[in-house]
Amino acid sequence: MSEQRGHPPVIEFRDVAKVFNPGTPRAFTALEHLSFLIDDLPEKGEFRAILGPSGCGKSTALNLLSGFQEVFPPTSGEVRVRGCPVCGPGIDRGMVFQKYSSFPMYTVFGNVKFGLELNRGTLGYDQRRIDSLAMEWIERVGLGGHQHKYPHQLSGGQQQRVALARTLVLRPRIILMDEPFSALDEPTRLEMQRLLVDLWGEVQATVLIVTHSITEAVYIGDRVWIFSRAPGRIAREFSDLPVPQPGVHPLEIQRTAEFLERVEEVSEAFRQVERGEER
Repeated sequence: MSEQRGHPPVIEFRDVAKVFNPGTPRAFTALEHLSFLIDDLPEKGEFRAILGPSGCGKSTALNLLSGFQEVFPPTSGEVRVRGCPVCGPGIDRGMVFQKYSSFPMYTVFGNVKFGLELNRGTLGYDQRRIDSLAMEWIERVGLGGHQHKYPHQLSGGQQQRVALARTLVLRPRIILMDEPFSALDEPTRLEMQRLLVDLWGEVQATVLIVTHSITEAVYIGDRVWIFSRAPGRIAREFSDLPVPQPGVHPLEIQRTAEFLERVEEVSEAFRQVERGEER
């Protein structure tokens, strides 16, 4: 998988492996020989969608990139961001999880401004700026009027809007999403896909999203990666996918013949990988 190179890639995995419980009977190799790079595209960013069989290391790859201590560091190899080794979590990387991750003791407003307040020294923001940005992003994700509600008062889709706002308000250059819409009903999932496409055009970040939905992957991704069965690596890559348009409902694209053909193509490749034919 060749990439055009100018300056350091925004993300690079160099022959990364991750073994859990090494040296024990429960040892499990989640990733092995995982290598890729993603160029830093100024004023654009890229959207990579990741598919793969259950347990193939998709989430592990995202967690290594996040620098989360539960997974970090890799057993071997190196993870780099903009040419620098990842040493732990950073404000330049935001994560949106599958499970609703709002702090239950905070309102929507409190949740969205949490990261801003935590990093106020690094950002140099005063309280007025923090409050203004939090409200701006609450409005952008369609939660205006709900800022004083608590998470238990919100629907699942609204809770994921809070998670998006809390991540995007920090304007991270890398956004990592681990099955963020899988627990939502189909109409809500489509609306969240539409919202994500609209907001991505504004934040111009590099996004990696793990999903089990082939339709979602083909719709959202500039490129789609299919991970092999564990130990995971990139078995197949698809590019030149139909491009979603901001402001256009996902179904307008997902019902076209071109889109359905690409979904079938990716689906067949996925079936091959599941059968172990792409090792």
